[in-house]
Amino acid sequence: MSDSSESALFPIRPNHVAIIMDGNGRWGTKKGIGRLEGHRRGVSRVKTVVEGCIQLKIPYLTLFAFSSENWNRPRQEVEWLMRLLSNSLDKEVQELHENEVQLNFIGEIRALSPTIQEKIDKAVQTTSNNTALVLTIAVNYGGRWDLTQCCRRIARFVQNEKLSVDEISPDLISQQLITGSLPEPDLFIRTGGEKRLSNFLLWQLAYTELYFCDIQWPDFDQEEFLTALQTYAKRIRRFGGIVTDS
Repeated sequence: MSDSSESALFPIRPNHVAIIMDGNGRWGTKKGIGRLEGHRRGVSRVKTVVEGCIQLKIPYLTLFAFSSENWNRPRQEVEWLMRLLSNSLDKEVQELHENEVQLNFIGEIRALSPTIQEKIDKAVQTTSNNTALVLTIAVNYGGRWDLTQCCRRIARFVQNEKLSVDEISPDLISQQLITGSLPEPDLFIRTGGEKRLSNFLLWQLAYTELYFCDIQWPDFDQEEFLTALQTYAKRIRRFGGIVTDS
């Protein structure tokens, strides 16, 4: 994918893409290599989408890597996913840094192991000044958790008389969410055939264009990503209003 040719094909592009990378385990089972190997194979597709966003100058990408509900999976799979995250932080951060990718993490990071927390902190610090792409990884994240934390923060403001009840607004809530420094997603993609949000960015996706596909994440290649972007380009975003012909 060249910068000039693909940019010309997509005059209407999202500013922020959010993705649930679903289907890794099922893909591995179907291929006869097991769920754990399926998750490992899915990591390479992250590179595909990151490269696509950089080349198309899409400045924000958010990926749902591990939800707060994923702790309920079999212990072996959870441990494997944590090792995969740790290994990815070891192997991929330098390349991301060289490609001017700024890493950001959202979720209840304090519940992760101290080793992973240290690696996350180092990755964020190393890439903090990069400008090609803001790559946000949601780890131990849940939309309801995010909203609950937001409500608690606002309640403390009111309790400490730093804010009146009448000053609570949608804009204030957006600012106090863990994604407060990010624009709301324009395009949400979910692979793997499921058609639900699964507790991901519940507030933030209010006016996001939703794209669901049956392709499982390890098969979500450059062509599939471009198909999703083409679909987005054909959508008419009204935000509750009326679009009239010019």
